[in-house]
Amino acid sequence: MSDYAETLRRHRRLAILRFLEASPTYTSNVSVLTDVLNSDRIGIDTSRDQTATELGWLAEQGFVGLNGKPEFLVATATSRGVDLALGRATHPEIQRPGPRR
Repeated sequence: MSDYAETLRRHRRLAILRFLEASPTYTSNVSVLTDVLNSDRIGIDTSRDQTATELGWLAEQGFVGLNGKPEFLVATATSRGVDLALGRATHPEIQRPGPRR
């Protein structure tokens, strides 16, 4: 994988965790998360398969919990995932968030 692709992957993971952290129930589904990643605000070109793959990786690390069926996955941030989203913790395969205003 190229350095640029790896950078996008780290940013994609952070963007997912940040969106979940900002959601009232820390929860969202693959479809909404894919739309968020592709939005003008985030701007990371992402397919549903890529989103589902990243959620699987985040779940393996204990940063999100997954529920639902493969065609409708629902992710919920764990306390570890929230800590990463807020910059309280770091992981080498997730982009560190910049300082918030």
